[in-house]
This record gives sequence, C-alpha cells and structure tokens, in this order.
Amino acid sequence: MTLSRAELAGLVDHTLLTPEASQAEVEELCLEAAELGVHGVCVAPSMLPLRPGALAPGVTLVTVCGYPTGAHQSAIKAAEAGRAVTDGAHEIDVVANLGAVRTGSWSDVERDIATVRAAVPPAALLKVVLETAGLSDADIVNACLAVEAAGADYIVTSTGVHSAGGATLAQVELVARTVAGRLGVKAVGGLRTTEQALAVIEAGSTRVGLTATRAVLDGLVGWDQPES
Repeated sequence: MTLSRAELAGLVDHTLLTPEASQAEVEELCLEAAELGVHGVCVAPSMLPLRPGALAPGVTLVTVCGYPTGAHQSAIKAAEAGRAVTDGAHEIDVVANLGAVRTGSWSDVERDIATVRAAVPPAALLKVVLETAGLSDADIVNACLAVEAAGADYIVTSTGVHSAGGATLAQVELVARTVAGRLGVKAVGGLRTTEQALAVIEAGSTRVGLTATRAVLDGLVGWDQPES
C-alpha cells in the first residue's frame, strides 16, 4: 500500500486514554495532533471540555463512553455520551455490552447502542467497540449487523486494553466486508509500527487509533520511494 505521510495522518485518532493522564498531557497531545496533521485526538470524557484554543481548528475531538468494559447501564452510557457532546466531543467511541455480545443476545446489543444513539446528535459520529479479538467470526458478523441496525456509524475493533488484544488482519477484513460501504471501520490495539498501520488500512480499516502516532508516521518516510 502506498500512502503519503499526510494521507496516513488523516486517518489517525491520536489517542491518550491512560487513567493517570493529566490535563497538561492532554493539551500536549492536542498540540502534537496539530503538528502531525492527524484526523483527531481521542481522550477520556473527564478531560472535557478542553480549554478554549487547546485544540487546533480542523482537529476532531473524540472521546469514549462505557470504557473500557461496556458493562454499564445503557442509560448511563447515554448520559455520558450526551454530556460529552455538550462538552465539545465530535465523535463518541462507545464500548458495546460485551456480555451480550459474547452470549449472542443481539437484541440487547442493538437496544444498548440505540439508547446511546438517541442521546448523540446525528452530526456526531457514533463508533462502537466490539473487542473482536475475543469473538468468533459469526459473532463478529452478528454484532456488526446489530450495531448497524442501532444506527451507529463505525465499528471499532478493540479498546486496546482488553486481554484478548487487538484484532487480527482477518478480523479487520471480516468487519470491513460485513459493513462495506455503510459503516466505517476503526482498527485499534497494538498498532505501533508503520507496517502494522498500513496493513490494517489495506485490510479495510478507514480509521486507526494510535498512541505511537509520531513513530508510525516517521516510519512512512521513503515508504513509497522506489528502490535504488
């Protein structure tokens, strides 16, 4: 795959979700996002609203809700998501009810996400985390369809902190095939090299969540140059 540095940066959610992160570190992340030219920054909802001017124009503000387990009452997720939008978030990454996903309770999965969707204005993207690394192929497909029926805009493969790890390339491809042309796909989890980021994009991911953003982008220098 051949992408310019700017093209790759435009697909990145530059992420800081460690529980010990400080407001100063979030502001540093925002400055770095503007420097790197990424699509957006992804931070915890407790960091919102950001200080006026902290986020450069054109950089999307992404936050999470129901993070990281998804084992929250739907009304709590909805309240968290609605508050985050009021506090300036442009996109919400909500963790699905993973117990319902694991047991194939698809109506419960759909109802959970629909409750959050109702609290999030249509202009704000709703992205749903499924932890695909811990699922069978059949469960991945069914979960994607339930999330789509609930009105979400994106499937996110992973939180990046689950013990199952991030999605395999085959799982990214499966998600992309299942929602092709209808929902976006965001790959998250263990993407620390240029090669890994390009591989998930080639597999169908339309967004990537990165913490090692600078290293990944720096690795792209000369990537598309012919061998001498």
